[in-house]
Amino acid sequence: MLNRFFRVVVAVIDREGGWVNKFEGDAALCVFGAPQEDDDHRSGALRAAAALRRELSRSNELLPAGIGVASGPAIAGFVGTPERFEYTVIGDCVNLAARLCDLAKTQRSGVLSAASTIEGTAVGQDWVDAGRVRIRGRTQRARVWTVPTSRRRR
Repeated sequence: MLNRFFRVVVAVIDREGGWVNKFEGDAALCVFGAPQEDDDHRSGALRAAAALRRELSRSNELLPAGIGVASGPAIAGFVGTPERFEYTVIGDCVNLAARLCDLAKTQRSGVLSAASTIEGTAVGQDWVDAGRVRIRGRTQRARVWTVPTSRRRR
């Protein structure tokens, strides 16, 4: 089941210009704008989040996902020791994205983005304001956006 789930994740992220940096249990750290710079990395990440939600929801056999998107300054490079190096990204935006993934699992859409990622992108026009949420480890609530969901008629 995890391999089918990650097959969808990798395909969507790759299609939108990102790459899957690592798998962590049933989660994936996906990166846009590094190691190659991409001035429009936020739009790619937002398109990928919305597409991932759509594609994962098409199958009852795949795991539901909490998808979190955040952007900002980060350090990208190798960490570790000569015996074990790993390329990764480190920064407040990485931590925020992880926290948003957890919170997104409680949302109808399953997707949350930091407001700062949405602002100024053409893609952001397709998202809706989801209010402010409490982020673990932060004193102030963060403003977040989500993809619209349609309610099915009965």
